[in-house]
Amino acid sequence: MLVDSHCHLDFPELIADIDGVLERANAAGVVEMLAICTRLDRFPDILELAATDDRLWCSVGVHPHEADDAGVESPEVLLAEVDHAKVVAIGETGLDFYYETSSREAQQRSFRHHISAARTSGLPIVIHSRDADDEMAAILTQEMEQGAFGGVIHCFTASQRLAEVALSLGLYISFSGIVTFKNAQDIRDVAQMVPIDRLLIETDAPYLAPVPHRGKCNEPAFVADTAAYVAGLRGINRDALAEVTTRNFHTLFEKTRSG
Repeated sequence: MLVDSHCHLDFPELIADIDGVLERANAAGVVEMLAICTRLDRFPDILELAATDDRLWCSVGVHPHEADDAGVESPEVLLAEVDHAKVVAIGETGLDFYYETSSREAQQRSFRHHISAARTSGLPIVIHSRDADDEMAAILTQEMEQGAFGGVIHCFTASQRLAEVALSLGLYISFSGIVTFKNAQDIRDVAQMVPIDRLLIETDAPYLAPVPHRGKCNEPAFVADTAAYVAGLRGINRDALAEVTTRNFHTLFEKTRSG
C-alpha cells in the first residue's frame, strides 16, 4: 500500500475529476494522500475535501510563490487552523529563488512564521526549496537552534549538501516523478543516499508526471511508478519500498495514525 505524501487535489486539473482521480489512486494501491495548501484563501475548500474521505489529509500554509500578496505575517493565522483532525502539516512553504514570483524577503519572512507555527503546534512542516540551497540551509539551522521542529523537503531537486544538512537536522526528504527524468542523475544520487527511514515519495500532482506518463496530467495513482523506480535505485522490491515509505509517512505526520 502506497501513500502520496504531496499532491494538490484542489487544483483545477484534478478537482474537475476528483472521483475518478481517487478511484484510480485506489486501483493503483494508493491508500492515503496528503492534499497540500498553497494559499490560505484555498484552505477551506481543501479542508472540506479532506473531511469527506478517510483517505485524505491536508496541510495549511502559503507557497513561497504567493508570499508577496498572501504571505503569512504571523504564526497565529496558521495555528488557528491546526486543531482539526484532518490538518496534519504546516505548509507548503519555503524558498523559491528560481521563479522569484515573490520577493526573497517576503518568502523568508513567511517561511520563518511557518516554522514557528510548526514548532508551536508540533506538526511537521512541508518545505519547498528551489535554487536557494545556501539560504535554506542557513534558515533551517538557525531555526532549529531556537527549538526543534519536524518536516520534509518535498519534491527534492537541491544539492546533496542541502540533503545532508536537512538530514542532520532530523528532516525527511521526498522524491517526486522528477527522479525518473533522464537528466536527473544528481537527484537519483541523493535518492540512493537518503537513509531508508527518512525517505518519502510523492507526485506533486498535477505537475511532474513520472516516466512513463511524461506529458500527462499527474495524479496520485502515478506515485506507484515513482515508488517502483526508487525501489529499483535502492535495490529493493516495490512492496518493500511502499511499506517503508508508508511507515515513514505515518511517523512524520503523526496525526494520521489516530485518524
